[in-house]
Amino acid sequence: MFQYRRRFTREVPFGKIALGGYMPIRVESMTNTHTLDTVATVKQCRRLYEAGCEIIRLTVPTERDAENLRSIRDQLRSDGIDTPLVADIHFSSRAAFKAVEFVENIRINPGNYATKQKFSAETYTDDEYQEEIERVRKEFLPLVYKAREFGASMRIGTNHGSLSDRIVSRYGNSPEGMVEAALEFARICEEEGYHDVLFSMKSSNVKVMIQAYRLLAVKADAELRYAYPLHLGVTEAGDGDEGRVKSAMGIGALLEDGLGDTIRVSLTEDPVNEVPVGFAIVKKYNDLQLIRGENGHVPIKQLIENQGSSFTNELPPFDPFSYQRRISRSFFVGGFAIGGDSMPRVETEAVIPLCRPEELFHEIMQRLLPEESIDAIRSELVGVRVNTVEDLELLDELLSRLGEAKRFITVSTKDIELFFRLLDKVEKVRLDITEGEMLDRNIFDRLTNDRLASVEFCFLHETSGAGVPAEVLGLLAQKAGLQGLERIFFSILSAHSVFVYRRLVQFFSKRGFDYPLVIRFRQMDSVKLDCLISCAVQTGSLFSDGIGDVLALQTGLDVAAEITLAFNILQGARIRMSKTEFISCPGCGRTYFDLEKAAASIKLRLSHLKGLKVGIMGCVVNGPGEMADADFGYVGSGKGRISLYVGKECVEENLPESAAVDRLVGLIQEKGKWVNP
Repeated sequence: MFQYRRRFTREVPFGKIALGGYMPIRVESMTNTHTLDTVATVKQCRRLYEAGCEIIRLTVPTERDAENLRSIRDQLRSDGIDTPLVADIHFSSRAAFKAVEFVENIRINPGNYATKQKFSAETYTDDEYQEEIERVRKEFLPLVYKAREFGASMRIGTNHGSLSDRIVSRYGNSPEGMVEAALEFARICEEEGYHDVLFSMKSSNVKVMIQAYRLLAVKADAELRYAYPLHLGVTEAGDGDEGRVKSAMGIGALLEDGLGDTIRVSLTEDPVNEVPVGFAIVKKYNDLQLIRGENGHVPIKQLIENQGSSFTNELPPFDPFSYQRRISRSFFVGGFAIGGDSMPRVETEAVIPLCRPEELFHEIMQRLLPEESIDAIRSELVGVRVNTVEDLELLDELLSRLGEAKRFITVSTKDIELFFRLLDKVEKVRLDITEGEMLDRNIFDRLTNDRLASVEFCFLHETSGAGVPAEVLGLLAQKAGLQGLERIFFSILSAHSVFVYRRLVQFFSKRGFDYPLVIRFRQMDSVKLDCLISCAVQTGSLFSDGIGDVLALQTGLDVAAEITLAFNILQGARIRMSKTEFISCPGCGRTYFDLEKAAASIKLRLSHLKGLKVGIMGCVVNGPGEMADADFGYVGSGKGRISLYVGKECVEENLPESAAVDRLVGLIQEKGKWVNP
């Protein structure tokens, strides 16, 4: 949890490639054509291949679809496309038994493979529970034998939204239930000596997804004979920047933990669009490995060495398997409560310097949150840099011009004398502490609670070990406590935010320090996708684990995109809902309506309903389950037909697609959840 070390897994064959072991982290995508349509499916597979996709998955709902995999495979191979194919199976064991003849891997969902009707709410005695397991075993074993016969590997892919009633009756719809569902099938595989297995634990909820994979890694590695590879993904992530951010947060958090051997980014878009996003997410982790000839990659020993640190390899200062926000004290800055139970705030930094006052004023007004629109997507605090005495005079002029809005201004500096002169000018001042430089030991003699500004100490981390910022800031926190100072923040500016902030929280928790934390991250990359991913991974991972009271980004994006990114990260962690949450699947061969068009239409009509959760699902395979915490659902039920849900309850069945969006709006109005745009 405090340094990068990849989990070493069993190497599993996968056609021309392999997963796990020393192999690179592979990128997968999935067709959304109908598998019976050979021409369309082959065409889309070719486009995925040309985009660099390393694994292609196809949905196989029936035996006829399974039989047609032969034609698809043969056509691809004759075209020189040898990308490994995966058959995606949900309900039909007969389809699985046929499909395994024509693919390199078969994915089965333990929540609906050889299981009964879903959401029956029935309870199970111990005997009934065991009888059900034996029934599943009897139906599953022939597939295990045939997979071994044909040399196919198998992904046991649990979805948060499609656990069996038996599992839910005992574990609930929880990470524990997801893990147990997968282990039941894995135990059967191991008992039969079949070890070409990998796992996935997907959810549309980033926090649930992260917790489930971590729990699986711990439980499976303790119980099973081998550490099996993991396929990572946030299911139903949506589209656009939101889908990319959610995917990067969930997948990236686990990659930082050293978990993951293959990934799939699920976007409600053309599947080809998923491929570059996947490669952008894994690039860092594949680049971090040492190349060892043709055998692929070996894990690095560590990314950050804790030389000279007093830390030992301990458990993290948060529960990796369930969410609880870090407890911090609360106080006001610029009229906003920060810390405690308050929602995390968003701070950004002005790019234009004080020496260009007119341009700077307009940039600040573009960023600032208007007082009358407290929940708008705008920066709530805006940082301005002060480097010289001349800047002080320019700052006074700026504050005078800003009037009442000046309370939303924060100022940063490295100069200790400028720092003290700023304490009565604005409501928050950040002192940047440069790595390796001495800090005035008497600084706390001049800090008192009656100064206007709250103070943020920010460690500028570059090359030292992950423990160094924690030890330096911990010493400052101790002195602040002895001085009785109340309105103090701490932050670290580092390329490795996940590790250094975990160390800081560990240090603070051991000593009972409850000062709020500003999660700072700078990514000035001009490539938008790389910027989205880096920010989402390095800050979203922390908020998903309950760490952080303010999110402060500094990027190369334009003002609107930077602010939107910050709010997307907080929404992805479900810690601050600033707009409608769309749980939207990518579609597949089970989808019989225009999913992308429907999703765009629904977003256009509903995006202003802040905090509302709406599921948009291609079919019923995962739909009702993944919408377990959604308020409303729009689910495909046949060719051009839609069913509408309120929570898990289907309230309107088989509506024509042309009328379904209007009826969805009507339902929201009837339930009292509608507000006018």
